[in-house]
Amino acid sequence: MFESEYDVIVVGAGHAGSEAAAAAANMGSKTLLITMNLQNIAQMSCNPAMGGIAKGQIIREIDALGGYSGIVTDQTAIQFKMLNKSKGPAMWSPRAQSDRMRFAETWRMMLEGTPNLDFYQEMVSGLLIEKNRVVGVKTSLGITIKSKTVVLTNGTFLNGLIHIGEKQFGGGRAGESASFGITEELATAGFDSGRMKTGTPPRVDGRSLDYSLMEEQPGDSKPAKFSYLETSKPLETQRSCHMTYTSPEVHDLLREGFDRSPMFNGSIQSVGPRYCPSIEDKINRFSEKNRHQIFVEPEGWNTIEVYVNGFSTSLPEDIQFKALRSVKGFENVKFFRPGYAIEYDYFPPTQLKHSLETKLINGLFFAGQINGTTGYEEAAAQGLMAGMNAHLFIKDQPPFVLKRSEAYIGVLIDDLITKGTEEPYRMFTSRAEYRTLLRQDNADLRLTPVSNELGLASDQRLRRMEHKKNASDHFVKHLKSLSVSPEIANPILSQKNSSPMKQSNKVHKIFSRPNISMQDIQHIPAVAEYTSAHDLDEEVLEQTEIQVKYAGYIEKEKNNADKLNRLENIRIPSGFDYRKLKSLSTEARMKLEDIRPTSLSQASRISGVSPSDISVLLVYMGR
Repeated sequence: MFESEYDVIVVGAGHAGSEAAAAAANMGSKTLLITMNLQNIAQMSCNPAMGGIAKGQIIREIDALGGYSGIVTDQTAIQFKMLNKSKGPAMWSPRAQSDRMRFAETWRMMLEGTPNLDFYQEMVSGLLIEKNRVVGVKTSLGITIKSKTVVLTNGTFLNGLIHIGEKQFGGGRAGESASFGITEELATAGFDSGRMKTGTPPRVDGRSLDYSLMEEQPGDSKPAKFSYLETSKPLETQRSCHMTYTSPEVHDLLREGFDRSPMFNGSIQSVGPRYCPSIEDKINRFSEKNRHQIFVEPEGWNTIEVYVNGFSTSLPEDIQFKALRSVKGFENVKFFRPGYAIEYDYFPPTQLKHSLETKLINGLFFAGQINGTTGYEEAAAQGLMAGMNAHLFIKDQPPFVLKRSEAYIGVLIDDLITKGTEEPYRMFTSRAEYRTLLRQDNADLRLTPVSNELGLASDQRLRRMEHKKNASDHFVKHLKSLSVSPEIANPILSQKNSSPMKQSNKVHKIFSRPNISMQDIQHIPAVAEYTSAHDLDEEVLEQTEIQVKYAGYIEKEKNNADKLNRLENIRIPSGFDYRKLKSLSTEARMKLEDIRPTSLSQASRISGVSPSDISVLLVYMGR
């Protein structure tokens, strides 16, 4: 069956595995994707949504690099929102509700249409290793398959254990068996492993809910999209989500099951995601709060299944049901399936290179939850990078590594490799010290050229990116050269309560005012004529506005990035008193005083010391 040798074998077909397989195959590697169930390729194991705070930026970066996640999301979205619009553009984060079944189906169809990619359904139980180099895999049926590289993307399946109340059973997902053998073999090879925990809420019958008692959460009136390709189109119709709340009565009912909760009776000892706690963890940790938000999210266009976001739990199913029936709008709820927690093996990512290749075994790459991360987006980004670097590895080319100043993906991988993680890692905008540079709107400008050079991002992507950049640059120059008289400008300024002009001025200067938008300056005839004559689309207009309004901030951040690169090895005095730096976080101060790093570079690799803490040290040491 497998007489010839593959270039790349990808184990696991979740978000990381799917992106890894697509990237390697599209770059020209003969690739095999092995998964335990081909019906569950790119399954959305938890919430039916892509993107969100910082995660949306990652999806845009994946798309700019030539990955599939943005395209699939656009094709299967049922709602789109740009989060944090009230803040500056560095914080804008796209998020889409997805049709769960169509999402997985579309991913599979795209993978099946990818040249150089083969599929096989079976459990990989071990690796073939010769002289510290991986040379293939072995399956539970005893089949050996040779390969020059292997990418492990096992998700929550490695020795997975599911908890519902006092009940425990093996599984990688509800209804799917766990994977065995790989952890033990890697431990024998010298790898350190650990256990992590995540959870998921109940799914319910939407027909049993009373939406009139909830707050409607519609999508944007003018929805955008994820992919930069013209073939992706914004939604024309959308489905609303809804919001409701828990109550003291709900909390009391939940507490009745605490003695049977694996979270509190010792059954679960591994660490769960800090920023996505279970409902029992919320009411235990935040006992002063008398209510918590619950987002009611449809699972697709036509299905009646509903995802109860904010009610993740591993409490006994009878407690889950009784408590949820006390939530407003859920009085007659019917369960499709209860929530559960799952424990699984992971490998501390400090055992990896920045290419995501392991330090111990050449040609072996890890991506996704095996590295201690949580979230579809973080997994997909790692899969993309691992797939690219697996291809480059067999071509004896240097690995593709993104700097922290180049992409959120660079921040993600650098955090994992240099700091490690003892809890499921989640990306936030606050983790990126250069987030003004790493916006969702300019991911194509940052990443498409380099990906095109490597052979992944298509020439079509490059041409579209170049058109956007050139059109935006020319528009900015035009605004700098175009003058406008007070007679034309003042009525516009008056409507926005902005100070009137006394003499003619450049449109660029007027546009720089914080309360003047692109829509406002379109009322200037010469500006409207230019945008119409050049047929400028929304992406170009948005890019132009950001370049004009935030030019000073962007330039300052570029200088900071250059400065940090120059000063990354600056020495820290041995007896330095961190207590006098009031801007340091408490955790960072404790870690720095305990470890006593000798340089800023070393300090930046300490878990618990954030990029903002390093910036504080940099400013002080720079003085």
